[in-house]
Order: sequence, then structure tokens, then C-alpha cells
Amino acid sequence: MDILPLVIQLLSGAAGGNIAGKLMPKNSMGTLLNSVVGILGGGLGGQVLGLLGMGGGGAASSGLDIGSIISSIASGGIGGGILMVIVGIIKGMMKK
Repeated sequence: MDILPLVIQLLSGAAGGNIAGKLMPKNSMGTLLNSVVGILGGGLGGQVLGLLGMGGGGAASSGLDIGSIISSIASGGIGGGILMVIVGIIKGMMKK
């Protein structure tokens, strides 16, 4: 098992969570929580997409080739951003 794709996904997830927070300030929870939720989303998103054979670090991960690294960055960032928005929306709904 290669850990580098997972690390890339986690870091990309943190970035994706913070980017989503900047783009959607109503759903932002602050830099720290955006990062934490983004890390979780990056790891989950990357693993799910990898298992589906769509890149990332799941069963189809091939290590250090450029395609694998780019797909880990993309899947982690997208997963982190999506989860941050979902959690932000749920948190906003709970305030009402």
C-alpha cells in the first residue's frame, strides 16, 4: 500500500475545503473547521473514486506516476470541497 496518494488527497482536501469556504462564505465554518472537514472529505472522496476506478488512491492507485498524482489532487480537492459545502449547509439549517 502506497501512502503518498492518501497524503496528497488529505492535503488537497484541506485546500478544497478552504477554497469552497472562500467561494461560499455563507457555508464557511472558518479556516480550521474548513480544513478539518476538507481533510475528511479529501480522504473519503479520493478513496471512493479510486475504488470506482476513476482515479484517486483506492484499489486502482499506481503510485508515483504523474497521472496518479494529478488524480489524487483532483479527487481530494473535490471531495474536500463537496463535504465542506454539505456540512456547512447542514450547520446553517440547524441554526434556523
